[in-house]
Amino acid sequence: MKTFSEFGLEPKVLRAITEMGFEESTPIQDKAIPVAMEGRDLIGQAQTGTGKTAAFGIPLINKIDIKEERIVALIMCPTRELAIQVAEEIEKLGRFKGIRSLPIYGGQDIVKQIRGLRKKPQIIIGTPGRLLDHINRKTIKLDDVQTVILDEADEMLDMGFMDDIQAILKLVPEERQTMLFSATMPINIQKLAQQFLRNPEHVSVIPKQVSAPLIDQAYIELHERQKFEALCRLIDMEAPDLAIIFGRTKRRVDELAEALQKRGYTAEGLHGDLSQNQRDNVMRKFRDGSIDVLVATDVAARGLDVSGVTHVINFDLPQDPESYVHRIGRTGRAGKEGAAYTFVTPREIDHLHFIEKITRHRITRKPMPSLAEAIEGKQKMTAERVLEILQKDEHNEYKGLAISLLEQHDSVHLLAAALKLLTGDKKEVEIELTPEDPIRAKKRRPDVRSSGRRPSGPYGTAGGARRGDRPYDRDRGGYRSGGGDRSGGGGDRSRRDGGRDNRDYRGRTDNRDRGYSRPSNRTNEETLV
Repeated sequence: MKTFSEFGLEPKVLRAITEMGFEESTPIQDKAIPVAMEGRDLIGQAQTGTGKTAAFGIPLINKIDIKEERIVALIMCPTRELAIQVAEEIEKLGRFKGIRSLPIYGGQDIVKQIRGLRKKPQIIIGTPGRLLDHINRKTIKLDDVQTVILDEADEMLDMGFMDDIQAILKLVPEERQTMLFSATMPINIQKLAQQFLRNPEHVSVIPKQVSAPLIDQAYIELHERQKFEALCRLIDMEAPDLAIIFGRTKRRVDELAEALQKRGYTAEGLHGDLSQNQRDNVMRKFRDGSIDVLVATDVAARGLDVSGVTHVINFDLPQDPESYVHRIGRTGRAGKEGAAYTFVTPREIDHLHFIEKITRHRITRKPMPSLAEAIEGKQKMTAERVLEILQKDEHNEYKGLAISLLEQHDSVHLLAAALKLLTGDKKEVEIELTPEDPIRAKKRRPDVRSSGRRPSGPYGTAGGARRGDRPYDRDRGGYRSGGGDRSGGGGDRSRRDGGRDNRDYRGRTDNRDRGYSRPSNRTNEETLV
């Protein structure tokens, strides 16, 4: 995999990528970004959750001229939830460059969307039905579009959007770049590609399977603010010989290494901003046991091969299954057993299940280590160290002092005091880490073909639509009887698109669960005791 600095991107785009916490490209990004930056048509085949949005979003943001005041890029998505999700990521990628984008979907007030269009966005992210509404109203013109992206094309066709997609693509200039992304490649997708793409490059990512039977994999579900205390307890309980802790960003690695040092652990950080001399120094200490905890980013750990690593702890969930496989592969080497623990926040459980599905390996859930387990683990480790010295017979020079102390004190109390001294008091330093955004995976929707919801005809159900086809008004707590927008001017087309886009195929009713916003500080968290 490449680092994003290797793609030849603009500094402002690179800055946005770094701020989002990405250092190394995922497999689909690694293959798709160079093709997209050459301006060639592309068919990208990869599962959801593998970084497809950035795969087309990064080259798109990179090539758009900030002075442009026309709609030059169009991204089509099957549902409003996906349109919102893609729009949020495009917004983050383009924020330092100043790119303007606008999501267009059914169920939202069309007048509000028209006001947004007056701000002259360069990128439109929309669902097919609502896009056609705007085209018919002449509020959106596609005469200047240079790039078209079809995201999750298989889902759009499953939902009956073929006619709409064809109608829209016929209005876009033929001299354009077209990128189609789909998890599967059925016949209808192939026909669509043949009709609208010119000599496309086919990029396919086949996920790797975990083949590490000697690695005991487990995850601990907890809230963001509980992570550090849980990490300290886990280290105390497990007493690893050598451990690698993975953080998502360079900032996270720096903060985490410093926090562990404050708590009395021998830890140092490793990330891409270190010079080669600094990196070599850290690795020398880790290999010779001067430090027993290495905190690293994915990029820094690339190609890392250290024998004797007993534990890998994913402090932050990796963004794709391949990174997970690479991380845990740092332990369990040369026929030795290893343990891999992953911290997962409640909002990231779906992404963890996606990793399980792709890697075809069930990750066992374990409870958060208790304070009693942590103390017991530290005491056990100290006792083992004492017995090891005893067996090596390396304590003769201390026998005289030991006899003298035993004449004055009870042997049990004396040994207990020595063990306490060796175990050390944990430094209860207050630690506050900068929270990281959760990583999200989109749930797959139910199969529309088996639900009887496929719309019929070019405009779906006319007249008295079924309840499932009418847009849901969250403010009023019911289904509206009119069109897909509150202005009442959408007609059957708005009703059609609004209905489909408002159905939450992911089993959620709150769009906040789909966002990328930071977890609230007011989260009702478990109390660490």
